[in-house]
Amino acid sequence: MQMSLIARDISWLHFNARVLQEATDKSVPLYERIKFLAIYSSNLDEFYRVRVSSLRQFKKLTKEERRRFFDFKPKKELKAIRKMVSKQQEEFGRIFREEILPGLEEENIKLLHYQELNKEQSNFARQYFDDEIASHLESKDLPVEGEADFPFIKNRHLYLAVDLANDEDERMLLVNVPSPPVSRFVVLPKDKKGNYCVCFVDSIIRANLERHLGLKIDGAYSFKLSRDAEMYIDNEFDGDLKEKIEKSLSNRDDGLPTRCLYDANMPKWMRKALKDRLELSKYDLIPGARYHNFMDFFGFPLPEGREDLIYPEYPPLPHPRLERAESLIKAIQRSDHLLHFPYQRYDYVPALIREAADTPSVKRIQITLYRVASKSNVVTNLLYALKRGKKVEVFVEAKARFDEASNLFWGKELEKAGARVQYSFPAVKVHTKLLHIVQKDEDGSNIHLSYVGTGNFNEKTAKLYGDHALLTSHPGIGEDIAKVFDLLRGRLILPNCNHLLVAPFNMQSEFLQMIDNEIKIAKDGGNGFLFLKMNSLEEETMIEKIREAAAAGVEVRLIVRGICRLVPDDGENIQIISIIDRFLEHARIFIFGNNGNEKVFMGSADWMNRNLHRRVEVITPIYDPTLQLELRHLMDMQWRDNTKARLIHERKNNEYQVNQDGERGNFRAQEDMYRYFERKMD
Repeated sequence: MQMSLIARDISWLHFNARVLQEATDKSVPLYERIKFLAIYSSNLDEFYRVRVSSLRQFKKLTKEERRRFFDFKPKKELKAIRKMVSKQQEEFGRIFREEILPGLEEENIKLLHYQELNKEQSNFARQYFDDEIASHLESKDLPVEGEADFPFIKNRHLYLAVDLANDEDERMLLVNVPSPPVSRFVVLPKDKKGNYCVCFVDSIIRANLERHLGLKIDGAYSFKLSRDAEMYIDNEFDGDLKEKIEKSLSNRDDGLPTRCLYDANMPKWMRKALKDRLELSKYDLIPGARYHNFMDFFGFPLPEGREDLIYPEYPPLPHPRLERAESLIKAIQRSDHLLHFPYQRYDYVPALIREAADTPSVKRIQITLYRVASKSNVVTNLLYALKRGKKVEVFVEAKARFDEASNLFWGKELEKAGARVQYSFPAVKVHTKLLHIVQKDEDGSNIHLSYVGTGNFNEKTAKLYGDHALLTSHPGIGEDIAKVFDLLRGRLILPNCNHLLVAPFNMQSEFLQMIDNEIKIAKDGGNGFLFLKMNSLEEETMIEKIREAAAAGVEVRLIVRGICRLVPDDGENIQIISIIDRFLEHARIFIFGNNGNEKVFMGSADWMNRNLHRRVEVITPIYDPTLQLELRHLMDMQWRDNTKARLIHERKNNEYQVNQDGERGNFRAQEDMYRYFERKMD
């Protein structure tokens, strides 16, 4: 029952459009709307550095090779991407000009151009330029044509292309905008009305360039270059992969250009000069507004005492049972527990490692690290465990994009302290989130304490990402996790697990079998039911099976935050929503109706080709009936969201969901979940 699927990259752009919707939502505090513009900008930059750069590489293949390997035309997809991005950039500019700037003025906050400054502010800015900026400026006089070397344009750095006045030879000057080390925004003295005034540092640079350079100029136009972020490692199977990754990291910022965002007012001859000298195609040139690098708006200055302009704090809550436990280890031995981030404290995770370090009967601690915080209590306590004489085994994924350097640093620190550290496998990433503590019982048998999470061992993202983690002493799950670590150590080739779903081994087949069971139930007159949550849905076999289930009468509910290649129409029995709110929805939860005896699973894997076929992933069953009900309740809260949930549908794509099934009232899942966990503390 092959049906059309939306292209992966086009689906991703629809997701980023949902991010942009948050910036125009007047119920979102003003400074959070500004942050959503920054998130949109950051997302798009990474998209060009990773996905668009890949499409550019595909274009280099011959037509025969492209036909053999791909079911799409890279050039056609690049055109579609450019069209969608241009439209979104127009909306981005409109939101900023017509909503954000007037909104700031209503709050007595002004983002000023240099020419709008009063005398006191101009004097302040002039002095700031001399004291803080001038020493960081670098300029290069450059002819448009000829043999002169074109200076290297750094990745994601902001530059000004300066049009030198009265120059018949059309020469331009390139000047860097040194942010960092200088702050992108300069807080000025208040104006006579007491308004809080801010100015772009690039505006201050423009105003002082003639004085600084001693040259007459006709204009200065900003532009920014994004470079290919891929680390091209020729052969992952030959030699030391970790060493190759370390060497490749230094070359990442030297990658080929993938996008040049420029001031739309830049003269045509300057645009042509940049295009020719940087060897860009017309698809790489994206017109924009006067100011770029909106990622810097993450640090837009907040006036003192104006916390009303940001989200109210949701401090992480104590876990109702673990908080009162004298021993986390004993609490986990008594019963399973679920942790829910960022609603509940992450402290229990490093605390569990520390308690294991201090427990004489604990002999071994094993963990997988995919993205590690720069300041990591998890790693600190692993180092403490080594000092206490414990065997610590760590698998560090050195190919976690943009976190390679941090992961390698912590891997080396653990190695130096005596841990057994292993790094990436060729052609495969280890994406699973596992902690395994092995304790010896009095009779010499092993007691397994296991942690299976949907999110990384990262204290920073645990405050921002919606994730879940299972803490269990279930012996079967523990034995399966031991097999996964044996696989990572090279002791096993095939982990024959009895409880866990492990990619790239039994995960897809087990999922397909459970969907087939729902199809059989529906065909036999029962209530077939699928209720699935993930970051991305892209793998074609899984999508085809979902459609087969829906056609057989299985009720299908999907919550997909990001890429979703399945876009149902009115004739399909499939409902899909996507939730974008203050926390990033990161969890993967899978519920199968099983004729009323629901099966509940959670873990690290999305239904993407890479997760099911090219990554080591783990999905765990939830056996405790109380925890099953809790996860189902959280899923139901998300499903009824009519504030932040959008529809993924052929006719109503990205429209906000309205009340379902006759329910009344306004529901916002993330707020409702926080209140739910607050009540559980009583």
